[in-house]
Amino acid sequence: MNGIWANLSTGMRRFLVLTASLAVIVAVGLQFHVSSQGDLSDTYPKGFRDGTCTIESKSLVVGYSGYFIPGDYEIPENASSAMSVPVLCGKIPGPGILDVTIDLLYPESAREWPLAMTLAKTDGSTPPKTLLAVPPKTYESGIITQVLSIGETGEYRLHLSGKDGSQADFTLEIPITVGVQWYEGIAQFWPMLLLVVAAILYHVFRRL
Repeated sequence: MNGIWANLSTGMRRFLVLTASLAVIVAVGLQFHVSSQGDLSDTYPKGFRDGTCTIESKSLVVGYSGYFIPGDYEIPENASSAMSVPVLCGKIPGPGILDVTIDLLYPESAREWPLAMTLAKTDGSTPPKTLLAVPPKTYESGIITQVLSIGETGEYRLHLSGKDGSQADFTLEIPITVGVQWYEGIAQFWPMLLLVVAAILYHVFRRL
């Protein structure tokens, strides 16, 4: 294999190194479902930061994080010891309990705005079905917490709405995806697949 590599032109070596680097970047993106700038939703600053996604509208910027408990998990008597897992930007594996935390990041005056919260299930062809509605209230601490009970797979939207400092109506949308596609499970094993492919190629080139 060393002989083959030595016989390659400098341009071909650079091409192979570049191709391998791009393949690694694509594989990482498939694994985490995020780009180098963050998730697929509108975010500011871009992306995923230490377990929190930042999401923006024209009037409001929030930090969003959540912890998920599967629907078939039996919560112990001491609820504080219940198993929960962090979720990546509103993507959860299946139905269950989602405990969300929303930080009002900008502007600071948003802590004085009465904000309403709604959770709706969106099914494309049918009108959104409202599952939860929290009346407008102010959050002087800048932190909103809410427990969501989600019973079905599908697409959901969590909305924060109110009037901004100019008394203009606004709505901030947080997408929540419940359930995974078949290929997403395969993508979790990309490091192992990459090692297997590398081992096969090494064996083939070694025999040449």
